[in-house]
Amino acid sequence: MITKEDVLKAIEDVKHPAIDLSLLELGIVKTVEVENNNVKVTFAFPFPNIPIADMLINSIKQPIIGLGAEYEDSIVMMTEEEKQQFLMLEQSAWKGM
Repeated sequence: MITKEDVLKAIEDVKHPAIDLSLLELGIVKTVEVENNNVKVTFAFPFPNIPIADMLINSIKQPIIGLGAEYEDSIVMMTEEEKQQFLMLEQSAWKGM
């Protein structure tokens, strides 16, 4: 049986390609729900139509599938407060692509 802790451990080091922080630290991975072997991840993006959204989602999806879990995701927009936090983190840890 896969636990939420298993999932978080599997994805904790997945970094943003241009920002030297993990998707968890950036708030892009908003929630992780685990029920039986089903994992549902909610992604929060600061803006619509992020060009690398699919790449970011896949970078989280692959380690979860690697645990043997069923995977599904949803996408929401960050709140204004979450977006400001993201932009502050982005500025402090930017490394470029």
